[in-house]
Amino acid sequence: MESQRYDDIRPFRDEELPDAITRLLQDPMFNAILPFVAPIIPEEKLKADLRALKSIYEFQHTLIHTFMTGLGKRTTDALDLSGFKYLDKTKNYTYVTNHRDIILDSAFLNIMMMDKGIDTFEIAIGDNLLMYPWISDLVRINKSFLVKRNLSIRQQLDSSLELSSYIYNRVVDSKVSVWIAQREGRAKDSDDRTQESVLKMLNLGGSGSVLENLASLNIVPVTISYEYDPCDYLKAKEMQQKRDDPDYIKTQREDLLNMKTGMTGYKGRVFYKICPCISNELLNMEGEMHKNELFTKIARLMDNRIHRNYHLYPGNYIATDMLDGLDTFAHCYSVKEKEQFAVYLEKQLGKIDLEGKDEPFLRKRMLEMYSNPLKNKLEADKNQ
Repeated sequence: MESQRYDDIRPFRDEELPDAITRLLQDPMFNAILPFVAPIIPEEKLKADLRALKSIYEFQHTLIHTFMTGLGKRTTDALDLSGFKYLDKTKNYTYVTNHRDIILDSAFLNIMMMDKGIDTFEIAIGDNLLMYPWISDLVRINKSFLVKRNLSIRQQLDSSLELSSYIYNRVVDSKVSVWIAQREGRAKDSDDRTQESVLKMLNLGGSGSVLENLASLNIVPVTISYEYDPCDYLKAKEMQQKRDDPDYIKTQREDLLNMKTGMTGYKGRVFYKICPCISNELLNMEGEMHKNELFTKIARLMDNRIHRNYHLYPGNYIATDMLDGLDTFAHCYSVKEKEQFAVYLEKQLGKIDLEGKDEPFLRKRMLEMYSNPLKNKLEADKNQ
């Protein structure tokens, strides 16, 4: 049946909410995190409020909005969004962001959209992160659809076709916006690059040319800029682990630690910048080139938009000067800010617990995380 076509990947519907809430409230692990979700609400009242919810809208605009707003206040010095003027409230979009955090990239953007009176979007999330049934229930209540991972080559093609078809169904036919990261997995070194495979997947569900298909999805690049990435030391640690053992793969426990650290860790200032929709640029692009060249060109266009709109902080300039051994950007930060960044860096390096810990390697990797946004922005501005 057509109505059941996407049942294995789509978010839950309103009529499925009561059963999903019941499962959550019966799960010991979910109950263990409830005090953290809304610390000022007594647990029994929170449970009663959850049982009383009638729609996904209510769930997002009460529990999720309250939780994410509180989390933003506890873990950031500022959480801001600009570029709202580029959105037309009568249209639906495919938001594509750089990938900084497993959970928060889409979550923070969604609550800021709510505050602007824009309906929440559906969120693409890898099923490899759904390590427990309660996580699966929670994200599907929160308008997430599943991207299947760890498949055979044949299964990957079928899954990509299904996923692309679903996204077209939502954006083009059902007039619902969606969010997807520009790449699978976070950019560990903050060198944000759009994976052409993401664009190729998005193209599969259309019936026209590559440019027509992608233009119909109303792709809006969004740049996310963190002053401090709480997972920076975990990302650096993983880089050494992969250097020392090319077959190294993160465990589920490590994935959970990354999720928890990303959500609860200190981020300083966080800034989202919405870029103009690229549909018109796509339709005006020369489409006669080979498909692979075309996808490369579109990916570079996405990268240019994301890089040009980074919000830079003192740490970006300091890290670049520390890497280069120069004072090229000394006018962009104070002596005190440099001292504070150096203290922060050593503190994060001290958290890395590794046998054979290679401090010079780890320090360089962490400096690159903070330097790459500046270097990419300078390059994008030069090529504009």
